Amino acid sequence: MPKARAVLDAVDALVTEAAMVGKPFAGTLRLGIIPTVAPYLLPVALDALAKAFPALEPEVHEERTGRLLEGLGTGRLDVAVLALPAGGRGLAEVPLYAEDFVLVVPKRHELAGTIDVSRVALRKLDVMLLEEGHCLRDQALDVCREVGGRVEAATRAASLGTLVQLVAAGMGVTLLPETAVGVETRRSGLAAARFCDPAPGRRIGLVYRESAGRAAEYTEIAAELRRAVRTRKLPVRLPS
Repeated sequence: MPKARAVLDAVDALVTEAAMVGKPFAGTLRLGIIPTVAPYLLPVALDALAKAFPALEPEVHEERTGRLLEGLGTGRLDVAVLALPAGGRGLAEVPLYAEDFVLVVPKRHELAGTIDVSRVALRKLDVMLLEEGHCLRDQALDVCREVGGRVEAATRAASLGTLVQLVAAGMGVTLLPETAVGVETRRSGLAAARFCDPAPGRRIGLVYRESAGRAAEYTEIAAELRRAVRTRKLPVRLPS
């Protein structure tokens, strides 16, 4: 049944794409996005797409990376916003932006407010992570492993919101992408500490199937998203 479902999804995608020939930027856009990007980019992205392409109807699917790659592969999704490199076969990637990771600590922590933290400091900290399946978990693990840092394996959270609550309770520290810091650290009891250059971070991009036949359209959608990010002054670095 899974294979049959995949075939049907792929056929449906081909029919949809055929119907869209000659009608760019119109109809439903099945847009996937990872949970650690969605709350911070979507308010900017959806508004920008509505103004630039009024005939386009985004259908948002917030899912983890594995599900997004599956959705792209079967044709269930048209495009996805996720961390690069995506790693899927037959996929094209258009960079949107890069952002630093920020260390979030309890407000009274000795590193609170610091702007030149060395990665080596992670060796003395209990770093809490998202649960398995989040690409941000893997990225944070890589940063910790590079310097021999400790990871709080017993405590895992399903969302960034839960992670920062645990930090506020004094259970450890965590790494947040820069775009999430302003939203997630508004509650009391939290403070940010920034790494010295080069800070660890991630790249975010728009990914689609190379066989979709809508590369020009998706590339322009990505360009519009970058323009929106620049206009709204999100704390990221845009590709040159």
